Amino acid sequence: MSLYGLQKFLFEINREPSVQQAFRESPQALLDRYSLTVEERHAIESHDIGLIYVLGANGQLLMHFAAYLGMPWADYIAAMRTGIAKHGPVRAGVYAMTTRMDEKVAGV
Repeated sequence: MSLYGLQKFLFEINREPSVQQAFRESPQALLDRYSLTVEERHAIESHDIGLIYVLGANGQLLMHFAAYLGMPWADYIAAMRTGIAKHGPVRAGVYAMTTRMDEKVAGV
């Protein structure tokens, strides 16, 4: 997994107006600049905040990307929860889940 490439994209799009403009004009061309897996690229192109979260993106970077996309805060939080329900536990990064969701729900 190329978590570094994913987070580098998020960092740059959050801070650089030129990267934001490039993303609006040609997301595919912009994403070619980053070392991304097919799954990471698809998640970005489809604006799938939940999947980006599950792939291990830092929440601080991700929340600004969600805001850039026009996503309200409540929808951002819901998207992360939906991502876990749909794609499984967070796979990498500081949010990687070390317990199974069924254990958390059962209170184990």
